[in-house]
Amino acid sequence: MTTEIWQLSESELLADADAVSHEIQLLEARRIALVAEIDTRVFREKLGFPGPAGWLTSTTLLSPSTATKIVALARGMKNFPDIADAVNTGVISVDHAALILTFAETPPKDLPEEGRVMARTALIAAATGPEARTGRIRAAITKLEDEFGGKTPPPENTDRNELFASTTLNGRLVAKMDVDAVTGEKLLTALSPLTEPQPAADGTPDDRSPAKRRADAFGHILDQYLASSSRPIEGGERPHLNLHINLRDLTDLRDSADTADSDDIADNENTRTANESDTDGADPVDINTGNPIHPNSADEPDTGTADPYSDGTSRSGSDTATGGEGDRCATDRGTYRDLFGDGTSVGWLPWMGPLSRNTSRQLACDCVLTAIVMDENGNPLNLARTARTVTAKQRKALTARDHGCAFPGCGKPAAWTEGHHIWHWADGGPTDMNNLVLLCGFHHRLMHHSDWEVFIGTDNHPWFVPPATVDPYRQPRQSHARAGPHIA
Repeated sequence: MTTEIWQLSESELLADADAVSHEIQLLEARRIALVAEIDTRVFREKLGFPGPAGWLTSTTLLSPSTATKIVALARGMKNFPDIADAVNTGVISVDHAALILTFAETPPKDLPEEGRVMARTALIAAATGPEARTGRIRAAITKLEDEFGGKTPPPENTDRNELFASTTLNGRLVAKMDVDAVTGEKLLTALSPLTEPQPAADGTPDDRSPAKRRADAFGHILDQYLASSSRPIEGGERPHLNLHINLRDLTDLRDSADTADSDDIADNENTRTANESDTDGADPVDINTGNPIHPNSADEPDTGTADPYSDGTSRSGSDTATGGEGDRCATDRGTYRDLFGDGTSVGWLPWMGPLSRNTSRQLACDCVLTAIVMDENGNPLNLARTARTVTAKQRKALTARDHGCAFPGCGKPAAWTEGHHIWHWADGGPTDMNNLVLLCGFHHRLMHHSDWEVFIGTDNHPWFVPPATVDPYRQPRQSHARAGPHIA
């Protein structure tokens, strides 16, 4: 019978915590060994991903960075049994093992082979036991690199350059860089004139901290780059900031702009839509019925702005009726959808995810507007085409629907995806919205060269059917953007 934690004495608490920590280390080592075997034996078709990292992220609670680290350890330790033994016996931590493995895989150029073995042995010894400190291990590695790293001094070695950027759970971006002296000089030179304190017009001192001024300056540099005409092409377009927002949410913020402003947004959008080069002058077509969507129809859904999208619901039912149990249920369902829907109830950025309506409106004040009419399930209605290639406007609509790679568990940014014909073009499939899905390069190839299947469901969103080798029952799986709690 397990003793409740509150019943343990102080000594027992300390002993149990120590024992559990050791067991966790052994379990981590076991997981690394299992992943190494998966990497060797399990085919990509069964994983559904290019390697175990994607599979781990999609099926466990591990973050992408942690999963990638586990796979790197699994692959690297095969070549260094001494590091593997230390991890498997629990004498060094996984973090220290990763640090030593990186050194072992990319040793200093002039360090002889026998010196590399001796160095690994010394580093493992330094990492052994609770007295091990990361700083001492890093210092030893740095000394070895400085002494045997070749003719290029460390400050000038561009091979060491690294930039890490990852989104946090609260929707911010954390970046860390380690660059050579010349690159660093370029960055500091670009930041310098933009980081000077800027007093207010009345002489009030700038109260921003130096770190805040540097961050603001960096954002200004990005603005200037994205506004330039010399940007390279990615995903068929020059890089630019894309924002998806429900027009109703955009225009409901009366504290930010008056009714005339929202009318201007709608009027400008209608003008832009009529003049877009990829439209043919005819009324937009509902891909479900084949019938035209007339601009003056009373039932026409709202249109969105700034790569916008609307939820397409009419202002009837719970929006206008009063009283009754049915109205309350409808309201409850609407609230649930706002919390766990397809992301259309708040602003959405392809790279960073959800954005508040206030900030969305701020961005929409100065932007190029594109209308995309959506149904109640967040599916574009008016973009059916018969051309072979996906048009720019179709791609915007696909991004609004799929957000990125639609394969379950993937979600790579839309800029890294391609438009896949569900009914293949070579077999007569049209380039219409109900025959297209965004997929990254790997999953695009997977759909063409495996038994995975994809179809557009009754909700007008992609659903994926795994092969029998993955799921004997072949139960359809929702697209990545739609996975999670939903209400029927």
